[in-house]
Amino acid sequence: MRRRTAVALVTAIILTAAGCGGSSQEGAKTVDPQAKVKLTWWTGQTSDAEKILENLAAEFTKKHPNVTIDVSSGASTTDELLQKLSAGFASGVYPDISYSFGNWASQLQESGKTLDLTEKVKDPAVKWEEFAASARTTATPNGQVIGFPAIVDNLSLLYNKKLFDAKNVPYPTDEWTWDDFRAAAKKLTDPAAKVYGTAYSVSASEDTTWHFWPLLWQRGGAILSQDQKQAAFNGQPGVDALEFLRAMAVDDKSVYLDQTDERYAPLFADGRIGMIINGPWTLFDLKQKKTDYGVAFLPGTNGDHQTVSGPDLWTLFDNGDANRAYWSFELIKWLTSAEGDSQWNLVQGNLPLRASETSLPAYEDYVKEYPGVEKMVANMANAKQARPTVSGYVEMSRHVGEAIAKVLQGAAAPKAALDEAATKSAQALAGG
Repeated sequence: MRRRTAVALVTAIILTAAGCGGSSQEGAKTVDPQAKVKLTWWTGQTSDAEKILENLAAEFTKKHPNVTIDVSSGASTTDELLQKLSAGFASGVYPDISYSFGNWASQLQESGKTLDLTEKVKDPAVKWEEFAASARTTATPNGQVIGFPAIVDNLSLLYNKKLFDAKNVPYPTDEWTWDDFRAAAKKLTDPAAKVYGTAYSVSASEDTTWHFWPLLWQRGGAILSQDQKQAAFNGQPGVDALEFLRAMAVDDKSVYLDQTDERYAPLFADGRIGMIINGPWTLFDLKQKKTDYGVAFLPGTNGDHQTVSGPDLWTLFDNGDANRAYWSFELIKWLTSAEGDSQWNLVQGNLPLRASETSLPAYEDYVKEYPGVEKMVANMANAKQARPTVSGYVEMSRHVGEAIAKVLQGAAAPKAALDEAATKSAQALAGG
């Protein structure tokens, strides 16, 4: 699987690289579907998932023998793909398809190297409307479709049944409030045994930031102003949300503060953390460790249980060859079809890309294989807003992550920290 955590990006890296080079070669100007074509595909996956995609690529080329696909992870971690793409844009040598985190979308589109698929996805055969709205929005930065959804997900509440039973605490329900969550976290915390009620990332990465957005939205707050040019997260809803987290971390001491993003999920699986807010990517590991867990919707505010979805993309790039562009589109259209996705995301425990997959026999096997995943599928209905796709989002996210990290470690007050993040984000959001 890919890693959920995404490193911060300095927008100038990609935009500068975009002006430094072009395609490494001049290719066909018109499409010949029978012409021999070689595609380069960077998957951004770890070994097990990479093998699945290699097998699927072999299946595709068996159906289309004129197509050869060079499939590789592209980099040692998914995060590193961004720097490799940037370097490739500068040299003129870059893949036809690459996995990309959704919050890279605007920068990739602004590089001028992506294919414009806006008209092509209108073809009824693509069934574009079957993808979740948040996924379609992420794939359409600045109004231009640059790829297909690769993985859709959302944050749900996972709880360790063994710890709840040991403390005689009732399991979470879909109607829980945040006060219910806080009270349970306090009861589950056992300093002597080094057991925490819950966890939060303080790495200042996107993992830190996107966990904050549901608390903001549920209180009626917004990330940005209506024109998407100014920060809005530092309004009263944001301050109240961050104060709630501060009280749990600093006053209650019921929160394991993860400096790396990498530790809290394994600690949950091992019975050292009672609840985590996480997504479907963790289910495979929980299955491997035989953790007895349950899944519920996020706690809510005034009956609002909004969550956040973090769709990632298969981004398609323009290498100046009509045949490569044609077959790149055909490959990813096939991979993200209901039948193709059932062989990719469902076998890993990821959420189905399309609602129509729930009628496939593979879906029945999937829900048996990964207990609780059907709750995460249902939770997609609570993903009502998408993270902004403006180019300044990534820099702004880093500043918000730093603010959250300071507050949860007792080094700053919520209002001051969020105001500072808004000030630091102003130039990036204004397009500077």
